[in-house]
Order: sequence, then C-alpha cells, then structure tokens
Amino acid sequence: MSDYGFHSASIGHAPNTVNGFALCRADVTLHTCRVCVKLASVQVLRECPNARQAAIWYKHCAMRYTNDPLYEMKTAEPNFLVSSDQNVSNGDRFRAERVVLMADLVAQAAKGSSEIKVGVGSRAFSDNEFSKIYGLVQCSPELSLLDCQGCLREASKSFRSVAAEGFRVLNSDCNVQYELFVFYNETHLAELGVPVIASLHSSPASQPEKDTIPGNTFKPDVRINGKNTIPEKKDGNNTRLVYIRIAASVALALIFPACIFILVRASRTSYEATETADYIGDGEFQQYDFNSISAATNGFDEANRLGRGGFGTVYKGNLITGEEVAVKRLSNYSTQGEPQFKNEVFLVAKLKHMNLVKLLGFSMEGAERLLIYEFVQNASLDKFIFDPVKRSQLDWDSRYKIIRGIAKGMMYLHEDSGLKIIHRDLKASNVMLDDKLNPKISDFGLARLIKQDDSGGSTLNIVGTYGYMAPEYAMQGKYSLKSDVFSFGVLVLEIVSGQRNSCVRKGKMNVEELLTLVSKTWKNWREGTTTSMVDPTLMNGAGSMHDMMRCIHMGLLCVQENPAKRPTLATVALMLSSSAMTLPVPAEPMFYMASRYGPMDSTNQNSKDSDSLKFGAVASEGSTSVNDVSVPELYPR
Repeated sequence: MSDYGFHSASIGHAPNTVNGFALCRADVTLHTCRVCVKLASVQVLRECPNARQAAIWYKHCAMRYTNDPLYEMKTAEPNFLVSSDQNVSNGDRFRAERVVLMADLVAQAAKGSSEIKVGVGSRAFSDNEFSKIYGLVQCSPELSLLDCQGCLREASKSFRSVAAEGFRVLNSDCNVQYELFVFYNETHLAELGVPVIASLHSSPASQPEKDTIPGNTFKPDVRINGKNTIPEKKDGNNTRLVYIRIAASVALALIFPACIFILVRASRTSYEATETADYIGDGEFQQYDFNSISAATNGFDEANRLGRGGFGTVYKGNLITGEEVAVKRLSNYSTQGEPQFKNEVFLVAKLKHMNLVKLLGFSMEGAERLLIYEFVQNASLDKFIFDPVKRSQLDWDSRYKIIRGIAKGMMYLHEDSGLKIIHRDLKASNVMLDDKLNPKISDFGLARLIKQDDSGGSTLNIVGTYGYMAPEYAMQGKYSLKSDVFSFGVLVLEIVSGQRNSCVRKGKMNVEELLTLVSKTWKNWREGTTTSMVDPTLMNGAGSMHDMMRCIHMGLLCVQENPAKRPTLATVALMLSSSAMTLPVPAEPMFYMASRYGPMDSTNQNSKDSDSLKFGAVASEGSTSVNDVSVPELYPR
C-alpha cells in the first residue's frame, strides 16, 4: 500500500490471471486505510468465495479483483448510489452550483499524478456563506486523464436531476460524493499536498438544465448484468434512491460469476453510523464492520466473555491486525442501551488521556450496537482490592499510583478535556488496570456533558451504583461535578481499606447496627483509631502510613454531605502531589442505612422489599448498578 492509499497487483498466468487493486479515500490516514483494506480482503473472500470477479466497498476503502484486465471490462460498469432523503429548498440554484463544483473537482482529479487522482473542495449555493456544497471525487491513479474524466463525469450524471442534500456514487474505478457539511479530513489532505478548492458561487442566473459535463446519454443509476435498475424506496412525497447492500452473486461478465458487496448505508437515517464517525473521529477512530468483530470474538463465544452488565456484555476479541480489543455488545432487548451507546460514542471518542480507556471505534448494523475498546490486560480494580489473594499484589506504592491516576483522569474529564463531563458511575469495577497497573477509567454510558458555565443539573431518572452515589443525587436527582467527587472519595476509602462500601453486620440485624465503610471510617476517625481501617496486607509493607492516613482524610473530605464542602478534583490532585499541604477537618458524612440485605439491582428493585429502602445503602458483592445501566463486571474473577 503506497503512502497515498493505493496498490495494484497481478498474479498467475492466463487464463487464470488475477488482477486486483485496493483504493482508499484520499483523506483517510494510512493506518485507517490499511485496517480497512485488511477487513475488506477478509470480507470479500467470505462473501464471494467462488467468484471470478468481485468488488467490495467500505466507507473508507474499496477493493476489486477480476480475471480480466482491470480497465477493460467486458460489460457496463455498475454504479451504486447512496442518497439523502432530504432535498435543499432552492433546488435550481443548488443544482447549478453543484454542476460547476463537480466540473472543477473532475478537472482537478484528472490532472492528478500517477500516485493520487483526487479533487476536493466546496462551493456556495446561496448568498448565505454557510450554505455550501462540499465534494470529493477520486479515480484509481492508474487511469489516464481521459479515462478518469469519463468515469467521474458518468458517475456525476447519476444525481444531475436531483437536489438531495447528500449523494454518493460508487464505481469500480472512481467515486463521487458531496454533502452539506465537511465530511473529509482537510488536515490529512494538506499533508499529502492536495489543494482544497474553495470556490465562490457563480451568478444566480446559472441554468441547471444545461449539462456542463460533456455527454448526453443518461443511464439509470444501478446496472446489474447489463440491465438498468433503479432501486427506490418511497417515503411520503420523497423518493429515495437506496442501495444498502448486495451480498448475492451476479453476472457482470458474460460467462464468469461475479460478486458485489457493499457496506454503505443510504438515506439520512441510514447515514447515522457513517456521519457519527465523521463527526467524532480522527484517523484513529473508525467504524468497524459487524462481521469482522463477530469473527474477532469467535461469534461472541461465551469463552471470550469478559463480563456482563445491565445493558450489554463485554467480550475479548482479536482483530485480523493482531490487536486485542474489548468489545461491548449492546443487548438487543435493552430499552435504555441505545442512548447510552450513542452517549459513549460521542463523548469517549473525543477524550484522550492515559488514565481513560481508549475507544477505538464502533459498529452499527441492524439492531446490533458494538463499542470497541482497547484491551486492558489486568482486568478491573475490584478484582484485586476485594480479592483475598490478589489484593496482596497491590502494595501501597501501587495503590497510591492508582489513586493519583484516577484523580488525574477525573480532573481531565472535569476541567482539562475542553469539555465538562460528569461520569456519574465511578466505581472500582469501572477502573481498569493495564500491564503496569496504571488505572484507566471506563464505562461512560451514564456520563453527562454540561456547559462550561453550568454546575450541574437534576433528573428524575436516577442511574448509577448504590454505595457510590452522592446523597443529593440518590435522594433528589441533583448531579454535579461534586457527585463524581463523592464517588471518588468512596473509591479511595475502598482502595486503602480493601473493603467494599457495603453494610457491615454488627450484632443483631437491625438498621441501627448497620455500618457502611464510609460510616465505619468516620467512626474510627472520630475515635482516633483510623489505622484500623488500613488493609492488613499493607501493614507489614514499606508503604508510608502518613500517606495512607492522608488518603483516608482526603476520602472523608470527598464524601461530606454538603457538596459545597467537598474539594474539586483539581484540589484533590494538589493534595496528592503535596504532602505538606494542610487538609481541612472533614464534616460528618451522611450515613448510609437500609432495612434490607443483599443486592439492590434492576431485577428486584420493584419488589416489596425495595419499598423500605431509605437511601441506597447496600452495595452487593458485584457492585450492582441500578436502572439497567453500566457494565460492572468487565473481567472474570
């Protein structure tokens, strides 16, 4: 694969010669190109195992092979169309300016080099400077100037008479796309030395009826086996040209079977997945083919299951690139999972920090929704600190590093990411540990993005995990950055003590004799016996008892009942970095009490027992989440 995203090759001897090429969209990075081509090479063999000719299109790349000479097809070339179902209001003016833009882009692409032939740019179609058409046309670089012009002009005729807001034409040797938003990566194009045309609009008197692209023969849009076909879908008064996917073998040549496979979605609604990638992604973030992820997880085999939660299951996968990934598969029956899926995609893809789990991409196909994350080797934090054997693997230096890393990751979410994000479900099972025991915060399905000048909000839909919820959120639905601070404080106390923030039975089973980790820590703090809260496995180590006491002190500051008295994550980070900083005296936290034992989860929260719940006090051994949310158990014990 060249630096410009193209490669062609031939193998074998006549009559069994195989000629093929792979072409990536000019604006995608080489890494994305290579991954796309590898996926395409696997998919085309799976879908077209016995075909003598085959072509496959993805969003970012196309691949084709044939036993004929590549550029001497015996039959008419097929065009496949993807169109928006929305039309612009001023259709005549729009079509006129689009004709001029396409002519400019075709000329630019045809004059390209033997390495890259692409034309890209925009053109205004009204007096409003924001009303622009953005276009990208591209040819196989092995086409001659005239052949490239001919291919692009023929493809452009497919939308000559329509005024759709977006349109894409896929041909074996060239492709054309336009949208009303910037869908191409200008930065990467500039790195390749490709100029982006920014034309001024022409006179409003331009006539769309005049075809400025040479050639008077207009063929219908999709041709299969030499026959003209226009697949249509009616929607109200609009007609949508739709060609979503072809997976059957067809005869493009006179005697040889051929196979066409298209992974492109049509209509504005079906554009959702590809537009999502355009909106959130740079070259490192991508949309994955569902079949390739299914293959990577061996059909979502139970042997590869890492964990299961309220609205999805997480599997380990191995991509064809050799990369290990963690795949979160949304439950088809989940009623709340879809918005949470989109929430993770739109939020996490914009976040880059060493203490956050990296989202590599997503997949949307039919009812299937997948999130593809980096694979973190050492499972989640709860599998260590609450395990009687594994907890000894985390000495104080490791735990202190984990606490500081979590604080840095949360401070990034709150202040340093350019956004202002409340996680709302920070807990031990949502902190992953890599091979060096660096913490990585995960699971952003419940996260909330708030305005820079906002302090928070309120909701009637209380979601999260009992035991980690701030009291004002659990009882009144009020959330803020200080809600995350409360969760962080609980987590710090758990890391130092090795105990869950769940009820500790003391004497007879009655409400007054129940103590959570928070209340137990406060009791020992007041009595001057705080050292008794330290995990016994740390007592004989080389860790600093002073730092342990400071972390407990800081944890109590974070879980104070009044949110205004809790420190910010920036202040917490300062406390952790400066041992000389004097910490204020914490106020008494609100005690967690409940009149029942056992887990409080989405399967039993409507039972009679749950009616007596006064405040989410009981966290089960699995750190159960409520309202069908979160993926608390990412890795097996």
